[in-house]
Amino acid sequence: MKIEIIQNNGIQMARITGAELLITDTQSALDLMATVQYETQCTRIILDKSSVCEDFFKLSACLAGEILQKFINYGIKIAIVGDYSHYTSKPLHDFIYESNHGKDIFFTATLEDAVSHLSQV
Repeated sequence: MKIEIIQNNGIQMARITGAELLITDTQSALDLMATVQYETQCTRIILDKSSVCEDFFKLSACLAGEILQKFINYGIKIAIVGDYSHYTSKPLHDFIYESNHGKDIFFTATLEDAVSHLSQV
């Protein structure tokens, strides 16, 4: 896991890159949050979709809800960058749409969009 600091609009974000799967369950998400906060003091995280297990995107597994609630509870904003067009689940698309219209969780196609969302005060 590599952590890069991105600054935009006076706000620091931690961009996490690497080939490893970082979020597979609630505990791994908590571990990621703790590591990022300890190493960078950032409360905004940008993560590649490939770092998140596929079960996260199956809403019936309830994994996304459990994990994202932890991010909200701990005051961590997150943007997950990737291609979501191949998912056919209407509830998932609705979930992504609603998340992107909130202020804490974003599913974006590009790094630039992630930075833009997370750099809003």
